[in-house]
Amino acid sequence: LWRFGYSARLLKTNHFRTAASNTSFPAVWMLLAQYSGTIPARFVVVKKYSFFTMPETVPETDKANLELYSPHPGVRGMTLLNRAAFKRTVVVPVLKVKKEIVNTLMKSLKHTVLQRPGLKRVVEDTEDEDSRLVILDPHKIPEFSLGEAEQEVLKQLNVCPEVSKYNLELTYENFKSEEILRAVLPEGQEVTSGFSRVGHIAHLNLRDHQLPYRYLIGQVLIDKNPGITCVVNKTNIIDSTYRNFQMEVLAGEGNLVTKVKENNIAYELDFSKVYWNPRLSTEHGRIVELLKPGDVLFDVFAGIGPFAIPAAKKKCRVFANDLNPESYSWLLHNCKLNKVDNKIKAFNMDGRDFLLGPVREELSKELPLLKEEQNTSFHIVMNLPALAIEFLDVFRHLLVGEPCSTAGLPMVHCYGFSKHDDPAKDIQERAEASLGTSLAGRCSTYLVRNVAPNKEMLCISFRIPADVLYKRPCPDEAKPASKRLCTSKDFSEEKLPS
Repeated sequence: LWRFGYSARLLKTNHFRTAASNTSFPAVWMLLAQYSGTIPARFVVVKKYSFFTMPETVPETDKANLELYSPHPGVRGMTLLNRAAFKRTVVVPVLKVKKEIVNTLMKSLKHTVLQRPGLKRVVEDTEDEDSRLVILDPHKIPEFSLGEAEQEVLKQLNVCPEVSKYNLELTYENFKSEEILRAVLPEGQEVTSGFSRVGHIAHLNLRDHQLPYRYLIGQVLIDKNPGITCVVNKTNIIDSTYRNFQMEVLAGEGNLVTKVKENNIAYELDFSKVYWNPRLSTEHGRIVELLKPGDVLFDVFAGIGPFAIPAAKKKCRVFANDLNPESYSWLLHNCKLNKVDNKIKAFNMDGRDFLLGPVREELSKELPLLKEEQNTSFHIVMNLPALAIEFLDVFRHLLVGEPCSTAGLPMVHCYGFSKHDDPAKDIQERAEASLGTSLAGRCSTYLVRNVAPNKEMLCISFRIPADVLYKRPCPDEAKPASKRLCTSKDFSEEKLPS
């Protein structure tokens, strides 16, 4: 950013830094445009996940360059991969140079020499073993004629400035995955080269028009991405109960048990049976960063432990729960793998039952013992964006009595999806409806990521208000029911000072 003259004042503004931290790199240029009114001309803003479309027409001067980056046109419509069919021959400009000065010439003409990864820039001269042919970029030498600056360099090196034509053979190995897919799919169709990587597995979300080519796409991704040995495509939406989804193996081995590393912590999982999203790595780290040693974390929808295990490594006391038996099993496995199994109490329960049971029991025991000078904090993480907000009503009068310290009231970090024009407002209003109280001035919302067009994932964080969490006991509870002066309804509607 500094290279393009954006001032320190702009780049350091809180609003820009906050927005940029939650935004993909291409979209950062849009943010710059909002502040400066321009976008650097050399950049083109593209959609997230990198979609490519074929141009309608190609200028004559770009044809040689386009051919250099395009497989043989005969592969259009291919559904089963035939690598040999991608071969083509392209005419490129070359300079004949004595082999002793090749390195010097390459440095002097580094902006003119071909810079194509995977292609040799220097080839043998079959007619002269003492010479080499240096391949030039056809886009920069469109008429097979050097400019004055290049000719001056060659004059100093005593090299003939004559540019010759050379038949360069390109094969499947020379093309990038998006170039291959762009050549195969119908012209004008979106081509995605983006995927989520989970260990050795590449996870795709293919669109309908891409499905006829799915097996070819899978094999291309394996060929072009070292370490990927299995490609899967999601075939339906995530199941709201266990947060897993049906998938089809498109290419490679069928082994879906994999290993991943996130924030320097290793996890093992069966990707076909548990939920794992590598795009949540930053969010996991953000929440764990809020915790201090000695804090207590209740992870209501823990999955395989991406919140729970780093919190335990931070010397927090952790209560982790997941309804999915497979997730619970892998949670226990990963606790042992990371040597924190003695620091985490794991449960395999419905989230509501977990809150009404172990969470209420622990809070009832711990909160009355808190003193003002104690620094222990209680955090409740609810990462089930499709449903978590609906669980917030559990906190209504979860405990009985009076809060000993408002500072000891638990912090909730609840996740949700929103398609609203103002997603932060939407999430807050839905949380308030579940809690039965206003959170104005006592909550914060954080944009986690863009899930789909017009669909955002957010986290709302708030300290549970005392008048929500506590049910005050009736002062004459000990009297016979006929002589009591109050009812539980009376106090459920009375407000406590927060």
